[in-house]
Amino acid sequence: MQYLQKTLRLTFAEGVQMLKEAGVEVDPLGDLNSESERKLGQLVAEKYGTELYILHKYPQAVRPFYTMPCHDNPSYSNSFDVFIRGEEIISGAQRIHVPEFLEKRAGECGIDVKTISTYIDSFRYGAPPHGGFGVGLERVVMLFCALNNIRKTSLFPRDPQRIAP
Repeated sequence: MQYLQKTLRLTFAEGVQMLKEAGVEVDPLGDLNSESERKLGQLVAEKYGTELYILHKYPQAVRPFYTMPCHDNPSYSNSFDVFIRGEEIISGAQRIHVPEFLEKRAGECGIDVKTISTYIDSFRYGAPPHGGFGVGLERVVMLFCALNNIRKTSLFPRDPQRIAP
């Protein structure tokens, strides 16, 4: 695998610009589909010589309501994805920790605040700024082992034709 000593970090806007320069049209405030992610991985490898990179500051509109907006541009969020060979392996973000702001964001996203009141109430006793991330372990194994299908990394893979072991 090709990688740099210091992991490459690109903003979402920089990734969109690279795709546009390659003739791929994407919404600058939308999300990337799998095909665009793979193409960006190819472009990053060609331009920067790495297969591992971080794409950060995703548009706020494509992230969950509890994702903290960027302080300098609330159209974007304090969120990131980590990619290997154009495949997302980690997704994460800073979370909103202020209950009133959580209520406001939930309302903006069409979520009835009453349905998540216990979640919001948990922040009323104080919560420090914090974040989280999720790792797609099977995807990481697939990419690390250069396998051609994620089902090869799972003991009991699921798909539309197989829902039981």
